[in-house]
Amino acid sequence: MDQIYDLAIIGGGVNGCGIARDAAGRGNSVFLCEMNDLASGTSSWSTKLVHGGLRYLEYYEFRLVREALIEREILWQIAPHIIRPLRFVLPHHAGLRPAWLLRLGLFLYDHIGGRHLLPATRSVDLTRDAVGKPLIPGRYTKGFEYSDCFVDDARLVALTARDAADRGAEIRTRTRAVEIRQVDGVWHVTVEDSVTGARDTIQSRVLVNAGGPWVEQVLASGAGVNARAKVRLVQGSHIVVPKLYDHDRAYIFQNADGRIIFVIPYQGDFSLIGTTDRDYDGDPAKVKATQEEIEYLCASASAYLAKPVKPEDVVWNYSGVRPLYDDGASEAKAATRDYVFELDTPGGAPLLSIYGGKITTYRRLSEEALERLSPYLRGTKAQEGWTGKAPLPGGDMDVSAVAALSAELIRTYPFLAQSHANRLAHAYGTRASKVLGNATSTADLGRSFGATLTESEVRYLMANEWARTADDVVWRRSKLGLRMTAGEIAALDEWMLANRVSGERPLREAGGRA
Repeated sequence: MDQIYDLAIIGGGVNGCGIARDAAGRGNSVFLCEMNDLASGTSSWSTKLVHGGLRYLEYYEFRLVREALIEREILWQIAPHIIRPLRFVLPHHAGLRPAWLLRLGLFLYDHIGGRHLLPATRSVDLTRDAVGKPLIPGRYTKGFEYSDCFVDDARLVALTARDAADRGAEIRTRTRAVEIRQVDGVWHVTVEDSVTGARDTIQSRVLVNAGGPWVEQVLASGAGVNARAKVRLVQGSHIVVPKLYDHDRAYIFQNADGRIIFVIPYQGDFSLIGTTDRDYDGDPAKVKATQEEIEYLCASASAYLAKPVKPEDVVWNYSGVRPLYDDGASEAKAATRDYVFELDTPGGAPLLSIYGGKITTYRRLSEEALERLSPYLRGTKAQEGWTGKAPLPGGDMDVSAVAALSAELIRTYPFLAQSHANRLAHAYGTRASKVLGNATSTADLGRSFGATLTESEVRYLMANEWARTADDVVWRRSKLGLRMTAGEIAALDEWMLANRVSGERPLREAGGRA
């Protein structure tokens, strides 16, 4: 008899992979399919922040902000290699939000979310402090500095999936769910390999629709459910420019239209500016940053910075569609970032559809999803809350240990350049040695593709993190595409195609938990 999974999940973004990890860790058999690469939709196009969402306080989303602030330190502790503290400077802008309101918001931000490790807010004299130097002289005199965290969003998804697989989940990328139907109270999900066209049908007692922007299309593929909730697609675009200043703080700038943008130190030599908020109508797979958005972000940053940011400075841009729950808000910027579940039982088998959410709350969302599904699953109470204590792959170290890990890599592999060791420590944490293996020289790492990317690392990503194409490697498993030429990326793609084993799928790590 064919295996019947306890839980099948459609969608390999942060929510789908988070639910897969939590469910597998509680002893459930789990199947997850993703039509493209992991995090290839919304989850890799974020502002790269694990944050409470300071501006959500204006919309009285106190529960969401509190939950996100609590999650902030939990996520940092389970993934200190890909998440790091970041201080944000908020200049006071006369004529916009008054200083007392900013102080009140930051007081709440410091105190409602169980902050233990991150430093508190402080006031800043922008005429004297180093963080005032990049700003237009004389225009901004006072400000505030507060804490949040930076995250490598796509790696967060890949590592969450890796941990789910180590705990027994089956993760299939480039696999689209083309039909879902019920037979005798069991879900039958027909999936199609997007590369070979081969089809397969799996069976599951419970189905989770984590399709993100495609959540309604999943329901339309035969679930027998008419969605009561609606998705509001909101486009958010970002630009990357050469580094705008030398210090390590980020900025949060208020705009006259009521929105805010961030300017964030990025990948050492760059600054990330984002995001926009505009309703989107069209295929989420085809979303692109418009010239209007690029000019808006440049103008918003230039209203604060002494050195203007121009569209011709942009070295890379990206855009994603956030699948927000449609709460009827008149403007995209005011639409709730909270998540909403829709649980249906057509024919008796449960189907849970997920609307909205944000990266910071993905772990809590996963817990709540399994709480909703607990009557239909095995062992969902036995290990409730375990995901906040167990580190993600490579994260089994103290939050302050990444620098020490980098130094240890150089001691063990003295041929590594400091920048190369730092990158590997931040990307792979304690698993960096698995990438380097027994190498005693750079030559032992195999072919060099540029920007410190070697054959050894690419083989690791193909075998352990579902990487199939150059884009998977240089834009999602890393951001080395910012440093590699088009020719180098094309050569990598060609090499990966030639070295791909037909139908290969990453297996569990040796010694991984079944």
